[in-house]
Amino acid sequence: MKKLPVILMIVSVILTACRSKVPADLQISDPAKNLEAAVGNEFKIVLESNASTGYHWGLVGDLDSTIVQLVSNEYKAIGPAVPGKGGEEVWTFKALSAGQTKITLGYYPPSNQPTDPQQTVTFAVVIK
Repeated sequence: MKKLPVILMIVSVILTACRSKVPADLQISDPAKNLEAAVGNEFKIVLESNASTGYHWGLVGDLDSTIVQLVSNEYKAIGPAVPGKGGEEVWTFKALSAGQTKITLGYYPPSNQPTDPQQTVTFAVVIK
């Protein structure tokens, strides 16, 4: 019976060590809040994703290239990369000129054929 508390303590320590914290700059973006940036600065959209399933985020429609420019997008695994474990996709944009626009991203299933996204999210962007 004395072994059970020790085993539970060890499991608790292991789980705590494996749990990763999301850095402050990688908080999931809230589409209910406007994204704001100053002209010349970069801003990020961070979305939950799971690259190990083949699903991925992609732009839906065109960006207003007079206001924003796509700089990069990358997948960041949270913790050790193991099959089925999720992470975030980080989309980085540059603010080119003052104005307002919308950025819509869709979550696409794995497919070799063109397909509609299974989910979309739209962000209002204000560049000052």
